[in-house]
Amino acid sequence: MRKWLKDIRLAKGLSQLDVAKKVHITFQYYSYIENGERRPSPQVAKRIAVALGFPDTWYRLLEDNDQEGACEKHA
Repeated sequence: MRKWLKDIRLAKGLSQLDVAKKVHITFQYYSYIENGERRPSPQVAKRIAVALGFPDTWYRLLEDNDQEGACEKHA
């Protein structure tokens, strides 16, 4: 699970559906990404990062071993 991604989303007061709409992907696909079941393409990762306000660390969405707190400074 990408807890850091969920934490950022919740800190912004957004639902998974809100983010999915902003990024132009399905709710289900975003849910899979947030739960660590799917890895987004670089293009989708960049759009998620922009939507959630951490565009300088978008590449974190492509990593297999997510470390908690890696993006906390952006929440």
